Amino acid sequence: MADTALTERRSRADTRPRAPRGTRRRRAPWVGYLPYLLPGAVAFVVVIGYPLVTNVYFSLFKWRGGMAPLRWNGLGNYVDLLGDDKFWTSFGNSLAMIVAMVLVPTLLGLVLAAVLFDYLGRRFGERVSSVLRATYYLPQILPVAVAGVLWNWILNSQTGALNVILRGIGVETPPNWLGDPSTALPSVMLVLIWVQMGYPVVIFMAALQRVDPELYEAAELDGAGWWDRFRAITVPQIRPETFVVTLTCTVAALKVFGPIYVLTRGGPESSTLVPSYYSYLNFFDKSQVGYGSAIATVLTLVIVVVALVILGLQNRAERREREGV
Repeated sequence: MADTALTERRSRADTRPRAPRGTRRRRAPWVGYLPYLLPGAVAFVVVIGYPLVTNVYFSLFKWRGGMAPLRWNGLGNYVDLLGDDKFWTSFGNSLAMIVAMVLVPTLLGLVLAAVLFDYLGRRFGERVSSVLRATYYLPQILPVAVAGVLWNWILNSQTGALNVILRGIGVETPPNWLGDPSTALPSVMLVLIWVQMGYPVVIFMAALQRVDPELYEAAELDGAGWWDRFRAITVPQIRPETFVVTLTCTVAALKVFGPIYVLTRGGPESSTLVPSYYSYLNFFDKSQVGYGSAIATVLTLVIVVVALVILGLQNRAERREREGV
């Protein structure tokens, strides 16, 4: 009986279709992407992941850097931040940076891009609008040190070009633009607007290239002026790029460092202090590595939260647009 059953099982097994010789087992679909994903994953871990984890780890200690011992402090550094007036001042100044690097450049950049594309480009040719676009973008490609030297020369209280002009027109005591707490922050904001202006202009002009020109022609035939075309066609059509500019510029404003370092070093009297430079001061000047790490960690969390909020608003706007269609 047992032999008969065994024989039947073997016969059924022999009748099953067999894979041809030399064939391999089929790989999972994601395996083929590994050669392309692995370099990016390694770069992410080395450049972002490991430094971030290390920074959070150091923020839990009191450490003076170098060979000094690490002393466990838990959340003590974060508790100290709550009572640090300079820390709160630096984040208050970040709001001014957002105005200077996000709000003003985005609004002005949108208007300038529309004027270059829909007015100057159509009346004076694309070459004129391209030259002006490159002119606006020039400050973006200048090294921070070069821009800092240029604006220090312009805003210097004694020999600066601006004060020389003011004295020439009768102002006896022109302001100390970067040395007075009341004028230092507005002066830095002016420089940042100058630096940042070209970025949204270029992005918005590139976005306008994909807008159907027949929309503008039809609106113009219907008697719509430039402002009507700007409000009804330009702004709605380039809404995705507006979110991109807002997101990237907001992140840049929150972590701005170079212009502050070159122009004012956070002074005078912490009037231009920002979180990234305050973290730098604690890291290197004061040798309070743990405290500087805590500032950097909080700044990172703020940037992540702000980015998620902007992305959420973008997804909601796109969802409403799809539902409206």
